[in-house]
Amino acid sequence: MEKIKPRTLSGFMELTPGPQMQMERMMEILRKTYSLYGFTPLDTPAIEASEVLLAKGGGETEKQIYRFTKGDSDLALRFDLTVPLAKYVALHYNDLSFPFRRYQIGKVYRGERPQRGRFREFYQADIDIIGDGKLDIMNEAEMPAIIYQIFQSFGLTRFQIRVNNRKILTGFYEMLGLAESSADIMRAVDKLDKIGGEKVGAILKEDCGISEENVREILSFMEISGENQAVLQKLENYRGRNEIFDKGLEELSAVVRYLGAFGVPEANFAVDLTIARGLDYYTGTVYETTLLDHPEVGSVCSGGRYDNLAGYYTDRQLPGVGISIGLTRLFYVLGEQKMLNPNLPTAPTDVLILPMTEDCGAAIALATALRQAGIRTQLYAEQKKFKAKMSYADKLGVPFACLLGEDEIAQGKCSVKNLATGEQVTVTTEEAIALIQKAVAEKNQGTVISE
Repeated sequence: MEKIKPRTLSGFMELTPGPQMQMERMMEILRKTYSLYGFTPLDTPAIEASEVLLAKGGGETEKQIYRFTKGDSDLALRFDLTVPLAKYVALHYNDLSFPFRRYQIGKVYRGERPQRGRFREFYQADIDIIGDGKLDIMNEAEMPAIIYQIFQSFGLTRFQIRVNNRKILTGFYEMLGLAESSADIMRAVDKLDKIGGEKVGAILKEDCGISEENVREILSFMEISGENQAVLQKLENYRGRNEIFDKGLEELSAVVRYLGAFGVPEANFAVDLTIARGLDYYTGTVYETTLLDHPEVGSVCSGGRYDNLAGYYTDRQLPGVGISIGLTRLFYVLGEQKMLNPNLPTAPTDVLILPMTEDCGAAIALATALRQAGIRTQLYAEQKKFKAKMSYADKLGVPFACLLGEDEIAQGKCSVKNLATGEQVTVTTEEAIALIQKAVAEKNQGTVISE
């Protein structure tokens, strides 16, 4: 029979054990941080009815979605975690307590052209806070605090959370008499960082039909920059000319004010009027997070406020605010930039027990004691030569081996070998536990990312 050549589809990440352990560390940090802020874990199906997923889709979304039929069912793979959340909240409304705070780390699927740092299957790590009718502005201020906590826990310091408010932009465009074109303008302005003012100006004139004078006004407004309070002060010059603008300025000022109380340093947070987010459903505060030393990467965490999460599924008003981290893309970029800490252990076990006698009872008892002490332990039962066993441990990067021969069993002890230094001691089970626990704790000191 002809063998099929094994291959992984383009655009799908498949990690070897070491990098997978690094990815798991990042997921562990995300789960711990999200839980720290009172978010509950959620898991929704990867496959949904196409009509549910495409309720607010169309355009590029419909082109990229993985869609198929099974019998009479028209099905699709989820392309983000927000639409399934909207369905979930509408479906389980009577069982939830509001504000409903959830986090979800899961794979999503988009049939777009694979390229550097972009995948067809990738993990997103999302949090959202959903209100019932109303949602206080403090929730919008808490999001940057959570982003800051996550990236600090990863080991990053050189990052900036850029924040704006869509109401400010909507109100400003209304001042210019451009309300009907505001969505198109915001999509164009959202590209300022990537293509620059000249090209954005050309898009505004040629594609959006904006006059030369208004293009100058828009680009001049977008150039307002500086320290956060200075930007807010300049925006005060526009107050009183549009009700929506004034509301947005109040909200943005409140977010900036609360962030100090949340402990977010100004070095990691900036008001940036160019941030609009391309999606039309954002209605208030919007966020984008960039790595300062790697601007070419673009946003590594984004999101914002939306006023009607589940409008396609229910008449209830369910406003929300959320952020999303493209975890697979971030992991790829960090690896490419050599920023993943190579010194943290990636072995699947802390100790490998090597029985040296036919009777494995003592080895099993030792493995049980170590596991009860919280030490990750593997019992090696294969009948191979000692050299092959040590080669196996070395290839996995296991830090310790426990040797149990007749002498050790007779003494009620075990020989613990440090596989990095070659040092070996014969100790009691209790002493082995203390020794391994201390060494493993020291090895796990440090962050998953090294800047």
